[in-house]
This record gives sequence, structure tokens and C-alpha cells, in this order.
Amino acid sequence: MAATCDIGLIGLAVMGQNLVLNMNDHGFKVAVFNRTVSKVDDFINNEAKGTQVVGAHSVEEFVGLLKTPRRVMMMVKAGDTVDQWIDAVAPHLEPGDIIIDGGNSHFPDSGRRTKALAEKGILFVGAGVSGGEEGARNGPSIMPGGRIEAWPHVKGIFQSIAAKVEDGTPCCDWVGEEGSGHYVKMVHNGIEYGDMQLICEAYQVLRDGLGVTPEELHDIFTEWNKGELNSYLIEISAQIFTKKDEDGKPLIDNILDAAGQKGTGKWTCVSALDLGMPVTLIGEAVFARCLSSIKDARVEASKVLHGPDKALATDRAAFIEDVRKALFCSKIVSYAQGYMMFKQAAKEYGWHLNLGGIALMWRGGCIIRSQFLGKIKEAFDKNPDLSNLLLDDFFSKLLNDYQDGWRGGVIRAIEYGVPTPAFSTALSFFDGFRTARLPANLLQAQRDFFGAHTYERIDQPRGKFFHTNWTGRGGRVSSTTYSA
Repeated sequence: MAATCDIGLIGLAVMGQNLVLNMNDHGFKVAVFNRTVSKVDDFINNEAKGTQVVGAHSVEEFVGLLKTPRRVMMMVKAGDTVDQWIDAVAPHLEPGDIIIDGGNSHFPDSGRRTKALAEKGILFVGAGVSGGEEGARNGPSIMPGGRIEAWPHVKGIFQSIAAKVEDGTPCCDWVGEEGSGHYVKMVHNGIEYGDMQLICEAYQVLRDGLGVTPEELHDIFTEWNKGELNSYLIEISAQIFTKKDEDGKPLIDNILDAAGQKGTGKWTCVSALDLGMPVTLIGEAVFARCLSSIKDARVEASKVLHGPDKALATDRAAFIEDVRKALFCSKIVSYAQGYMMFKQAAKEYGWHLNLGGIALMWRGGCIIRSQFLGKIKEAFDKNPDLSNLLLDDFFSKLLNDYQDGWRGGVIRAIEYGVPTPAFSTALSFFDGFRTARLPANLLQAQRDFFGAHTYERIDQPRGKFFHTNWTGRGGRVSSTTYSA
């Protein structure tokens, strides 16, 4: 067959199929292949029936269908499967051809693949894709990174199929070098963990402190979604509260409180630790899921350990407003921490990240899409060298103005014995970040006392280290290495 296809896609699970149909809708001719070849014919004869999608039954046939430079996109399971497909496809490609990994790959793998394929003259793109099945079909957020030379050849396709914001701008732009596309997707997923945990904490504080019903929660969340908290996750949470089970009761009350996870939140936390960045909220969100999973232990503990016995609050409007402010301020901190990771990762790995563009890419199509992201883009448009999101005029004023309500929301949770690890750690981070002098001076003294790890002095230049013989029995020799 003639090489008439604009792009080829390997992996016909739901995400892959929906991306293919999305591409077809936008006028691109797509070749498809799958390890289980029968799935190709099944797709062509059903979901793709009546389209210009072309099925292939071998790797050779698949590659032969593609125009040059050949663009091969993989939507397969992360890990070894990606490497296996690269090994299968690469021998049939030529210098200048492009391999795109659109799966949920770990960013170091994408960095490694970029370098390895470059030695063969093949351009690699690691593209984070967010939005789930619906996003893939109707417009996802796409976060491509890797070899910049590939961008002109995939830009038209990606920006056509991506979600669009109000003015028609696509939620897709070039992110940066090597594994940066998948890094941004990883942090997106980590922030998603944080957003979901924050919403869950707001739900429990309102439920246990005010005694509100799911129907009332629907009304509260619907109202929130009309203002500053407008977002996809607030919107779907409002809808969830209205769903009835077969017995006529709210379905939410019949769902077991044991959360699952696929690991991308953990990846974010590990990267934050590697970079030395205090991304505390995502960490607490991951640990909250872990705590939820030990359901049997919690049930046993509930029979022995007791919280406060407090009557339901009566100041309904003030209570709801405190929780709203706690949720919004904590959300700001979560994004600020995510952007701290971006800046440090760019420095660590030599990437040139499009910080304002990342916020725009998240404005539509993805799970964390929200009105609030426009303010992040404005902050970096106004000051591309902004050191921390919390120092932007808009965000600093909001946190200063809202902090009484934020603290009130956390205090109310404490009074009712409701665990709010994400609310609380966000407030602790805010208080720590705005504090010019933390108690780490005592910590450094302790380290020097027991391990001769040395310390710096406030009356001496940074980088000059000292050791004290604290007991009079120690020696003059200090530790040979210093680690902050």
C-alpha cells in the first residue's frame, strides 16, 4: 500500500482508539497496529467504520503506510512494553523519523530513550496526555517534550486534537527537552492527587462538622463551582453527590473508603525528595490514600481511640466559607509547590521549561483543569523569572486576605477530630515559607553536637562552615562532607 497516512498509532486500548478517532475527525489519516492483530480488524470494522483509518497486520506494513518523516505514536503500557515496541519499530525507520510515547511513562525512561534514539538519528517525543477516555476522544491536554526538531512535524496534529480554551488556544505546547514532557505529566498527576485529597477533606469537614446531606453537599459544591473554585473536579464532585444507589440512598454513602493509586503520585514525591523540594501537600495526599487502604486496622482503632464529642456547628454560612477558603488557599500552595519542582528540575536536568505554557496546557482537557490556572499563566507572563508563585501579587494578596478563614477551616477540623493532612500541611508550608528565621539553627547545632556536621553563622558569609567542641571532650575534626 502507498505511504498515505499522516501518523501511525500502536496500541488500541480505549485511549489509543479515542485518540485515533479524534485525529480522524480533524482530517488526519491514521494507520493503526496492535500486538493482538485481531483487535486491528475489530476496531476497523466497528469504532472506526466509515473513517479513513487504515489497519495494518505487521510492523513492516504499518511503517510502510506512513508519510515521511514517519510519525509513530505509541499508547501502550509504561515500562518494558515501550522499549519492546521501540525495538520492534526502530529498525524500519530512517533518520529524521519520529517516535512518540503518549503513555504514562516515568520521565527518566523518556530521557534515556531520547538519547538512545538520537544515536540512530530518530527523534523521540515523550508526550504526557491527560483527560482520560473522554479527553482523548474530544480534546485532551497534551504535554510534549524530547527532541525539539520533532515539534514542527507533530505540532499541527497535536494542537488540532487538543482541548481548546475560551479564545481557541490549544491546550498543547512544547514543554522542553528529554523527559520533560512526562515530568510535567507526572507533576500534573501529583497535583491531581492533592486536589482530590483537598476536596475530600472539605467534604468530610462539612459532613462531620455541619451534618450536611449529600444533597446539601451538591448545592454547596455547585455554588463553589460558580466562583474561584471552578474546576472539573469540583464539578464532578457536585454530580457525584446526586447519584442514587439501587436502594434509593446516595451512592457515595455506600462506597468503601479505601482509595487506590497507580504510582504517579509516589513518583512525584520521590522526585521532590531527590530535588530537595518541600512538596508536602502531594506527599500527604499519597499517604492519605495509604492510610485509607488499611481499612481493617482503622475499624479496630475506632473501637479503642476516641475523638472529641462536639455538637454540630450552627453557624452554617461562616463554617462553609471557612472551609471554602481553606480549600482554595491550600490549592494555591499545592500548585506553588509543583512549580517549585519545575524550576528545580529545570535547573537539575538542564531543561528550558515553558512555565506559563504549562498552566495554559492544563486549562482544558485534563483532570485538574480549572479557572484558577489562568492566574498562574498571567503570573509567569508578567514575570517569567518569578521565583515562587506565592510571591505573585495576585496570590500573595489572596493568601494574606484569606488566611483567617483558612486557619478557621483547619481549626474547625481539629475541633471535630476530622483529619485534614492536606489542609494542615499547606498552612504549615505557608507559615514556614513566610518565616524569615526557622528553628533549623537548633537542628544544625544538634547535628554538629552528635556528628560534627558543622554549621554556618549569621555573622559570616554563606558557605563558610564552623564546628564547635560542645562538651569539651570532642576533637577539633569536623565531618568531611556537608549536606543540607
